[in-house]
Amino acid sequence: MPDSLPPATTLRGRLYRELDPEARRRGLSLTNVVLAVLIVIASGVAIIATEPTIQVRNAALFALAELVFGNIFLVEYAARLWVAPERPDATGPWRARWKFMTSFSGVIDLVTIVATLTPGVPAGPLLRAFRLLRVLRLAKLGRMSTAWRHIGEAVASRRAELFLSLFAGIGLMVLSATLLYLVEGDAQPDKFGSIPRALWWAVATLTTIGYGDIYPITPLGKMLAAVTAVTSIGLIALPTGILAAAFSDAMARHRERVAAGEEKA
Repeated sequence: MPDSLPPATTLRGRLYRELDPEARRRGLSLTNVVLAVLIVIASGVAIIATEPTIQVRNAALFALAELVFGNIFLVEYAARLWVAPERPDATGPWRARWKFMTSFSGVIDLVTIVATLTPGVPAGPLLRAFRLLRVLRLAKLGRMSTAWRHIGEAVASRRAELFLSLFAGIGLMVLSATLLYLVEGDAQPDKFGSIPRALWWAVATLTTIGYGDIYPITPLGKMLAAVTAVTSIGLIALPTGILAAAFSDAMARHRERVAAGEEKA
């Protein structure tokens, strides 16, 4: 698919089409593919660096990697700042650059770079994940963007049912925590001595995680826990069924629009 803008005649224009996903109808440019790979690698390095046994033995190597990644992303940031006036909605070179600097993606970029290049202040995988999402702002990925739109339509069309199931889950959680507090509070005051304490057990039970660190020991408490566990199975599955039906309806509407020529496949 060709670029959605006229062919660039300047170096800044060509660089803009390489860096900004908005300049393309689908897919990533080679430059953004490389940047995405570098962000993934940098995030992996940041994750590994949190393991003390590895970090202590390779502190100099991690510091060098942070310096290299930081300078690469600094050059990228400067390039994006330079090409900002090429955006179709730009009203002036400096205004366009200021708009980029104060945008969410621009702020994340700058904070990540400063954190990466500042000794003792780790950029961390979270900031880099934000940067990856920005580079992969692939609302330009054709089919992927269509799929995300369908998911959004599905959630929006069933928001009343989803809210109802959410409130039902919260209600059951509070009710079961209250009952276990009344039944188990005297027997296990450290675990069920208050409703907030019992809520941890309720959350673990209703989500079917069942950590096993807190459990009832009285006969009545065990019976109530069994009823809660069985009830939670259907309650947790309820939103899944709602979303599956909604997504199916959204896909059916999409196929109808494609057949009518109102939308691309």
